[in-house]
Amino acid sequence: MSSLDRYYRVIQKPVITEKASGDMGARNAYHFRVPVDANKIEIRQAVQALFDVRVTNVNTLRAPRKWRRRGYGIGQTRQWKKAMVTLAEGSTIEVL
Repeated sequence: MSSLDRYYRVIQKPVITEKASGDMGARNAYHFRVPVDANKIEIRQAVQALFDVRVTNVNTLRAPRKWRRRGYGIGQTRQWKKAMVTLAEGSTIEVL
C-alpha cells in the first residue's frame, strides 16, 4: 500500500455542521472524520499531501458511543474520531 492510499484512508470525509462551518471562517479550521487508529502526525501529513496546504495545528477527539434501540435489539453506535485541522494564513480547502 502506497502512502497516497493511506492518506485517502486517513481522511474519510469532511464533517459539515454549523459549528464546523463557523470554524472555517473564524479560525481557518476544517473538520474531518478519520479512523480511530489515526494519529495527529498522520492526519497532518495526509491533509498537507492531499490538499497542498500548510497545517499549523491538529486537534482530535473520539466521539462517544451511544446506545440505540431498534425494536427488541439494542446496541451501540460505532466509535469514530474527528480531527480539527487549522491551516496557515492564506490557505483554504474547497470542502464542497
